[in-house]
Amino acid sequence: MNKVILIGRLTQDPELRFSQGSNMAVARFTVAVDKGYSRDKRDDMAKQGKPTADFPRVVVFGRQAENCTNYLSKGRMVAVEGSIQTGSYTNQEGRKIYTTEVLANRVEFIERANASQSAGQPSQQRPSFDNRPAPQTQNKTQTNSNDDFDSFSQINDDEIPF
Repeated sequence: MNKVILIGRLTQDPELRFSQGSNMAVARFTVAVDKGYSRDKRDDMAKQGKPTADFPRVVVFGRQAENCTNYLSKGRMVAVEGSIQTGSYTNQEGRKIYTTEVLANRVEFIERANASQSAGQPSQQRPSFDNRPAPQTQNKTQTNSNDDFDSFSQINDDEIPF
């Protein structure tokens, strides 16, 4: 079984590109995932100059890639569910370089960017974005646009299982 679930913060804004053949949106970003050390162990590792986090590269496709690019930025916390893909290539010096990426099936936005967050306050609202269509209401018609954050379900902190 090849399944991975990560929770971490973006190290930079997502990069959006479109594939040449199918013109499908492809977003790439890196997530800083804490290794889960105790505070003392983390402090010891930091003093020794050893990393206390991993930095996996994440690749997202389609509408979800566009949502990530539109609504995520450096420092935002996300949960990523997907699978690991490995590969390799030969660089200009003739050395073989091995790569590892997480192909995201689903990206959950753990916190919402707003004025209070920019002032250092965590957000209480947590929108969820994935490949499921937005629910229709009687007064709204469903469109392909995802510009309206409020059209997505909100999750209460008490409902999150971690």
